Order: sequence, then C-alpha cells, then structure tokens
Amino acid sequence: MSAASLRLDQAPPFSVPLRFFLTAPLFPLLAAGVLAWHGPAALASRWTPAMLAITHLFTLGFLAMVMLGALMQLLPVLAGTPVTRPMRVGAVVHVLLILGTLSLSFGFLGTHAMLLRAALVLLGSGFAIFLAAAGLSLARANSDNLAVNPMRLALLGLALTVALGIALGLRLSGNATGVAGGAWTDVHLGWGLIGWVGVLIIGVAYQVVPMFQLTPAYPVWLMRGLPWFVFAVLLAWSLSAALAGQSAFFAIAAGMLSVLLGLGLAAFAVITLWLQHKRRRRLPDVTLYFWRLAMLSLLACVVLALLASAGFGNGPRIGLLLGAWMIVGFASSAIHGMLYKIVPFLAWLHLHETHHIRYALPNMKQIMPDARALPHLWIHGIALLLISVAILHPGLWVYPAAASIALSYAWLGWNLYSAHARFRRVVKTASAVSNLGDHARPSN
Repeated sequence: MSAASLRLDQAPPFSVPLRFFLTAPLFPLLAAGVLAWHGPAALASRWTPAMLAITHLFTLGFLAMVMLGALMQLLPVLAGTPVTRPMRVGAVVHVLLILGTLSLSFGFLGTHAMLLRAALVLLGSGFAIFLAAAGLSLARANSDNLAVNPMRLALLGLALTVALGIALGLRLSGNATGVAGGAWTDVHLGWGLIGWVGVLIIGVAYQVVPMFQLTPAYPVWLMRGLPWFVFAVLLAWSLSAALAGQSAFFAIAAGMLSVLLGLGLAAFAVITLWLQHKRRRRLPDVTLYFWRLAMLSLLACVVLALLASAGFGNGPRIGLLLGAWMIVGFASSAIHGMLYKIVPFLAWLHLHETHHIRYALPNMKQIMPDARALPHLWIHGIALLLISVAILHPGLWVYPAAASIALSYAWLGWNLYSAHARFRRVVKTASAVSNLGDHARPSN
C-alpha cells in the first residue's frame, strides 16, 4: 500500500487517538515507581505481586493503550472503514481501560479480590466495546487490502488474550477453579505479546516502515503469509503447551512449534533490518533507530527462547529477561518509533485538512524536533540494558533500572505533550488571525 492509497479523508478527529497516546506513558512511570518501592524482591520471580502489577501496567497501560488508539486511526485510514461514532467509542474505551488497569495492578499489589473483580468487569467491558466496534469496521473492509488481514488476526489475538485473562483473573479472585495457572498463564502471555501485539506490529510495519523510513516494500509473500503463519503456529502451540503436562507427545510438539514460531518472528526482524539497510534516505532518523532496536530485541528474544528450550540458563531469570526484551525492547521500541512519526504526521494532517491552515504551517520536524527525540533513543537503550542487568543480578541495580525506565517514558510523554501543545498554538494563532481578518473586513 502506498501513501497515495491512504484514506486520509476518513481519519477521525485528532483527539480520538491522541487521548490514548498522551495517557500511555503515565503507566510505565507508575510501573517504575512500583519497581523502586518493592526493590529487588519484585524481581524474585515473574509471579511476585509487584511483577504481576508491573507487567500489566506495561502491557495494558502502555502497549494496549497505544495500540487501541492507533487502531482507531488505522481502521479508517488503512482499511477504509471508520469505526462508528469514534469520539464516543474512544472516550468510553479509554476511561474503562484506565480504570481497569489501575484496579488490576493495585489488586495484584494488595491481593484485593474486590479490586481484581472490578478490574475484570472494567477491562472486559472496555475490550468488548472496542472489539465489537473494530470488528464491525473490519467486517466491511476489503480482504484484498494487505493491511486488513493482520488487523483481523490481531483482534482475534486480543479477544483470546482477554478471554484467557478473565478466566485466570476469576480463578485468582476466588470465583472459579476450572482454569489452572502455569501453562495457561504462558498461553495468555503468548497470545498477548505475539498473537495481539506482535501480529499488529507486523501488520503496521508493512505500511509505516516503507512510508516513513523510505525503504523498499516488504515482499508480497511475507505480507500475505507471515501473519497467518504466526497465528496458526501460535494456536497449535497453545493447545500443545496446555496439554504438555499430560503427555510427552504434546510437550515435544510444543517445543517444535515454539521453534517454528521463533523462526517466523526472526524472518520478520531480519527482513525489516535488510529493508532498512536498503533505504533511500541516509540521514539520521529516530524512527529508524527505534525500529532497529526493536528488531534486534526481537532477534535476541528468539535466540534466548531457543537456548532456554534447549536447557541452557537459569529458568526464572530467563523468563524475566524474555519478558523485558519483548515488552521494553521489542514492542515499546517499535511503538516509540511509530509515535515519533504518527503524532507529528497526524498533527500536520489535521492542521491542513481539518483546520484548513495553509500559511505558516509547521512541518513534521518542527512539530517533533529531532533534538528532542534522538536523545530518547539513548535513554531507552540504557533503560533496557539496566533492567537486563537488574534481572540477572538482583540487588542495587534495581534502583537505577527503575529510574532509567521512568526517565525514558517521561521523556516520551514530554515530547508527545510538546507536540500537542505546538498543534494547539498553531490552531489558536490561526483562529486569532481569522477573527482579526473578519473584523477588518468592511461591512456592506
């Protein structure tokens, strides 16, 4: 898909995705505070209350928050099918996601059953509304559009993630006993990070990498086949992993399928890095560098997972490290790269199309200057390094890791708020000039 084929005329109001984008960095800041407060004990295992809270503050509060906001924008622009009543749907989903994420996180920290039950209702309602609205939108979309099928598969992955999360949450809050932890928690995590986040990032990459980084297009065979391959293998792996404790056959099958899944993700990362190498523009670009960090982190996750499945390394440490590289290294880095292009692009688009400003219109670099965005790359890279060291060597390393995470996402938040402030100033100035012109025009 080329930039010319985008349905920019169907874009929702800027406030629809922006409310999600501006809120998202606040949750990793809260996660950093939880990590600093609980110290090394938080990293004792992936099952500590603090680590469960931190994980969901990142996955729900940051990743899902940004991705839901992005889909509100991408569905009309890429698929050509707007969400019905986007202002109302976006506002309701946004509030439910905020309240649900906070309730779930504090419920984990205090093991409060009432908060956990409230979180299940809030999050279940918010995601149900979004899935219904987005599903209706995609049902009207043309399946020949290569951007549509990855979004459909990602929404299915989100639905499975939410269903598994609710089942696990009911068990944890004491309302159900039919869903065991362990393997089912791994399946929930797999669908959340790969079936939902991973597939959506793959689908979005097909458009934003060539468009914003000026690379050649992805191969058509990859664009058509990889999302289906990842989804199908992940589904087979989920069934095998859930039954692995009952039969050696399923345990072996789960191991083989995890290798296939890793190879599919590695192929996407390698091809993306190769396309970036072939890009037409050689000037420094923060989006390019964040995507490179994301792809290298994804490759590191694949290698680490393969080593762990072969019996190398300390299990609990490896699990935490995989989570950090997947969430902070891969998903967050790709999202940072997208936000640094999408937000100034949307600001420019709405200044031009919605507010009809034709003079003194700032370009994308003026809305989001490189001088503010490029340092964030180094800050985020250092944060990833420090959290990795803290996981491998729990102790005082936890505190600089927490501080660096807080700085990284605070930097992102400040840049996004600054871009929005620049947008508002231009709109206000244009409105003042227009009013002055109306007053100066002679009356008949």
